[in-house]
Amino acid sequence: MNIEKFLKQRAVKISVSGSYTLPNWYDAAGQPRAFACRTRRVSPFRVLVDAPVPGRIGDQFTSFFSDFGKFDCRVSDIMSGGFLMELNTTAATRKSLAQKLTWLEQRENDPSIQDRRDHARFIPEIPHSTLLFADGSSCPCFIIDISVSGVAVSSTAQPELGTPLSVGACVGRVTRIFADGFAIRFVEQQRRIDVERLVTHAPKTLPTRVAANAPRLQRLQKLG
Repeated sequence: MNIEKFLKQRAVKISVSGSYTLPNWYDAAGQPRAFACRTRRVSPFRVLVDAPVPGRIGDQFTSFFSDFGKFDCRVSDIMSGGFLMELNTTAATRKSLAQKLTWLEQRENDPSIQDRRDHARFIPEIPHSTLLFADGSSCPCFIIDISVSGVAVSSTAQPELGTPLSVGACVGRVTRIFADGFAIRFVEQQRRIDVERLVTHAPKTLPTRVAANAPRLQRLQKLG
């Protein structure tokens, strides 16, 4: 099924974080690479996700969502910044997933639940940005979450601890590496009102804004 048809089907609009592996993507140790993702729409048969690497139509892979569990999947369609996955599972699992989706939808629409934007870490409305490195190279990234002091991302890049880089217009260093991405601590703490806009600049405006950060990144790299 393609994304256009899926958008016309009954599904739950819900944001749930997860991870996935794709064929032919490996880390330096030869282990399968994991990437972070986040759901847009979910049904018992298909999931539309925002993600850093879409794979190819027909790819067979594995996904995991803390709220849903582990699934064997197939890429059925791709879009800019994400893809549609077909779930290969049993009728019993689909029934369980449908019940879980009903509960999660009710929970997400419950006004008594605190708005997650008030939390120390939050999920941005625009989940994609660009990483800029000290050598002038860049690559796209998927935003896992943001705080005023840093950001967690997933990307094809695998920088080492301490690497200086810019996420959007915010300069920082890699401070932690985990299975499906890495964390960056900003050199300067940002204001809550500004940080999402600075981290998730639209691609057409990004190059001119982050170009000014290149000399600063080079200085950070020399400092070690």
